[in-house]
Amino acid sequence: MNTKFLDKTYISNTYKRFDVVFTHGSGALLFDDQGKEYIDLSGGIAVNTFGINDEEWVAAVCAQAKKLQHVSNLYFTEPQTKLAEILCSRTGAKKVFFSNSGAEANECMIKAARKYSSVSGNTSNIITLKNSFHGRTITTLSATGQENYHKDFGPFLDGFFHAEANNFSDMETLVESAKPCGIMIELIQGEGGIYVLEKEYVKQLEALCKEKDILLMIDEVQTGNGRTGQLYAFQEYDINPDLVSTAKGLAGGLPMGATLMFEKAENVLGAGDHGSTFGGNPVAAAAAVSVLSRIDDRLLSDVKAKSRYIIDSLNNAEGVCEVSGLGLMLGILPSKAEAKDIVENCLKRGVLLLTAKDRIRLLPPLNIGMNHIKKAMAILKEELAK
Repeated sequence: MNTKFLDKTYISNTYKRFDVVFTHGSGALLFDDQGKEYIDLSGGIAVNTFGINDEEWVAAVCAQAKKLQHVSNLYFTEPQTKLAEILCSRTGAKKVFFSNSGAEANECMIKAARKYSSVSGNTSNIITLKNSFHGRTITTLSATGQENYHKDFGPFLDGFFHAEANNFSDMETLVESAKPCGIMIELIQGEGGIYVLEKEYVKQLEALCKEKDILLMIDEVQTGNGRTGQLYAFQEYDINPDLVSTAKGLAGGLPMGATLMFEKAENVLGAGDHGSTFGGNPVAAAAAVSVLSRIDDRLLSDVKAKSRYIIDSLNNAEGVCEVSGLGLMLGILPSKAEAKDIVENCLKRGVLLLTAKDRIRLLPPLNIGMNHIKKAMAILKEELAK
């Protein structure tokens, strides 16, 4: 069976795939159909929180699959309620809505904010940031502040405005004219090039939202679940959001999204206002319980230590202009070659990397070993210096 031929013949051609077929893996290592080994610094784009074929994760998934793989959300299930309790107790959220992806989690945030406008007296407008990315549905594309994602897919939903990131005066001006019900931001713009929002700017937004009764909405689809060295990035910024979305690494490799609703927004959505057939699926929820139960202070401290090592290794290295990001969500701006070419060359040498605009992007498993980091950094630095 020729996997590449079948893919090109029968699968919609929406992905520009690298020329490799992966068959199995363990931890931060992946193996292709030729038996070649790769060090994974991509993590399935921040999804494989504990890497490939993690024993505890596999055990949790298999145990739940043998008991109950799915019932509808017309009934109670234990894994879903257990997961909701963990998320609320560790974030301060009051309620959780479960879905299947980051785009869906953001859709739920948007619906909640728009319904809240009937209480706040503001319009149903929502302000996001230029250079942002919030998903590929028509609504989340409307929210996304990058024109290259809009080409060919209009018309888009009304009611979305885009402010300049880290420019508070621009936000103030837009708030006065748009009178939004919500301000929706990524604390690190992932698809925007690992662009980090300044803490002072975010605190100003928090104060502005409180003053104007605007919901502060944080898109943590990529930054969440231990990625930045905190369970969620908003905890690093010491802010109190009203809505938080998360997905990607939440269930460690199974489709799951969640929208966390804090005090101001906890009762906005009522029976029949929203739904999801597979949201909170018992197997995915059991996987997420396994993941979150292991993201403890020790692991988060380890994430920060690995981050410091990588940043120190790359800062002032030949061929590096800048390193940005937090924790194990890092971007490298190269000076000698384009990011995509360096990623291709590293792939040939057995290191998996990603790009984000003009930067090389690193999103490895949180428990990646230092031996694998050191080996991968040596190869990456050689390619950066060429």
